[in-house]
Amino acid sequence: MFTGIVEETGCIRSVQRGTVSSFIEIKAEKVISGTNIGDSIAVNGVCLTVTDLTGDTFRADVMNETLSRSSLGSLRPGSPVNLERAMAADGRFGGHIVSGHIDGTGTITDIKRDGIAIWYTICADAGIMRYIVEKGSVAVDGISLTVAAVSDSGFKISVIPHTAARTILGSKKSGDTVNLENDIIGKYVEKLMRPKSENIPESRITMDFLARNGY
Repeated sequence: MFTGIVEETGCIRSVQRGTVSSFIEIKAEKVISGTNIGDSIAVNGVCLTVTDLTGDTFRADVMNETLSRSSLGSLRPGSPVNLERAMAADGRFGGHIVSGHIDGTGTITDIKRDGIAIWYTICADAGIMRYIVEKGSVAVDGISLTVAAVSDSGFKISVIPHTAARTILGSKKSGDTVNLENDIIGKYVEKLMRPKSENIPESRITMDFLARNGY
């Protein structure tokens, strides 16, 4: 589990693509500390498992499905990436619950400055927008952010200079693709509110039963 508080930006050292799976090598500093093979690191919001460590570089295997369904497929040597280690049990919960399993991608359609704030408008499909609520949380390329405004086809986030400078969001342009992960709490609530499936026996308590028994 992650919190969406990016620890540092790393740099893609190499990308090797295979028929079934691929791997990426990432140069980093802070997230290497204390990391072991098998640990999880979120790369632009995508949870990846460390499979090799060499000096200031770690390697992670990536399924081609992940490359095709996220912005990781567009990474090239030299690309900057947001990095966050899995949350330690004794750490501060600075953002919100982020699983590292993205729900899809969005497209930045507009970037505007308003005083010290930078406003980003992001367009996303209906499957993602159904869980986006004003003042709620969303992870954009692994960054925990608050939704400032919502429309039918997209949403807006307002970013302070510190966040823009410490993540790759500051280098994004209109038209760029970003990874999006909805707040998991909303998805669980929706699941629990769905009608019972057909394989669960219906309750014998009906309106007719209640009337016959004096209720």
